[in-house]
Amino acid sequence: QVHLAESGGESVQAGGSLRLSCTVVGAPVSTYYMAWFRQPPGKEREAVAAIPTVGVAAYAGSVKGRFTINKDNSANTLYLLMSSLKPEDTGVYYCAADRLIAGSSLLQTHQYSYWGQGTQVTVSS
Repeated sequence: QVHLAESGGESVQAGGSLRLSCTVVGAPVSTYYMAWFRQPPGKEREAVAAIPTVGVAAYAGSVKGRFTINKDNSANTLYLLMSSLKPEDTGVYYCAADRLIAGSSLLQTHQYSYWGQGTQVTVSS
């Protein structure tokens, strides 16, 4: 049984920074594709960033240069470092995982079988 639990969401001012964590049980992050998605209020879930088992991370254009995805294999935890936050970054942030990815499309929701419950990030102007 794979279980993902996000934490770290807060209310912050625009321009601020946050670090989200996703603790994983039942699957080694070192051998799983991992990703962050978010769901803004009233909108569909969208990709934020993804990190493959080997290779370079992928980012949505809206966060590139401001967000960093990384993982700590020893802690079995995925992180999302967010800086220069904007009000449009507001939403529920979810981490996702899967053992296999079809093709090279890391930033698609359907690629991931396991999801956390989400953590709320609110950025005020």
